[in-house]
Amino acid sequence: MRTTTGKEDLELPLLQGIVSILCCVFMLFLFLSELTGFIATEIVNELYVDDPDKSSGGKIDVSLNISLPNLNCDLVGLDIQDEMGRHEVGHIDNSMKIPLNHGFGCRFEGEFTINKVPGNFHVSTHSATAQPQSPDMTHIIHKLAFGEKLQVQHVQGAFNALGGADRLGSNPLASHDYILKIVPTVYEDLSGKQRFSYQYTVANKEYVAYSHTGRIIPAIWYRYDLSPITVKYTERRQPLYRFITTICAIIGGTFTVAGIIDSCIFTASEAWKKIQIGKMS
Repeated sequence: MRTTTGKEDLELPLLQGIVSILCCVFMLFLFLSELTGFIATEIVNELYVDDPDKSSGGKIDVSLNISLPNLNCDLVGLDIQDEMGRHEVGHIDNSMKIPLNHGFGCRFEGEFTINKVPGNFHVSTHSATAQPQSPDMTHIIHKLAFGEKLQVQHVQGAFNALGGADRLGSNPLASHDYILKIVPTVYEDLSGKQRFSYQYTVANKEYVAYSHTGRIIPAIWYRYDLSPITVKYTERRQPLYRFITTICAIIGGTFTVAGIIDSCIFTASEAWKKIQIGKMS
């Protein structure tokens, strides 16, 4: 009858040690994953029918930046009108005109307000003292935005849908109609502070218009209407109690699984020893 060596007695603790190390690594990985999720914020959005910014006095801030490389600044003007009876020709407050191409063209930058009713604003030569024979309304829109500027990661929206619109290849004598559907948008951060902005969708067409007296002076029209639906983005973070509960579940579950594996290894080892002893007898 042969006696067993101590090799089998050394293998069991080694396997148990490997299982313990793997379980610790796995538990650390799950813990770091949950910690990352707890620290990070998620953006939740919802839709509802309301006017979110009631303190605005029924006004919306507008920021417009457009270049007309073939129209002199003396001819460029901004006109605003709406269904409340507003009709303003040659709006100049908070705006500036920057000459381009040695004064041959013009870049118009303006900030103004519109009423929360359907209406339009348009860039044209209507306010010029003398109308040109053939105004060239080809243009590039650098920016058209409404409300507060939102620079928030993970929030994708059409806040400057017309930014980069290039109409330099259009008919110089054509009018341009941009039909805008403006959607109120609210962003609420973790502190509860709200910022009010507006997204918009756009459709456009260009045409050369005529009347019984001849060709109508072209313009760049922005015709807008407001959607009754408000989009709200809310920053949220995982509650602390949920994070603690998850960590406890990870630790308890890992130790339970480790105990089961360890028990299986021990049982298998003992059974193997009995088999070997039986063979040696």
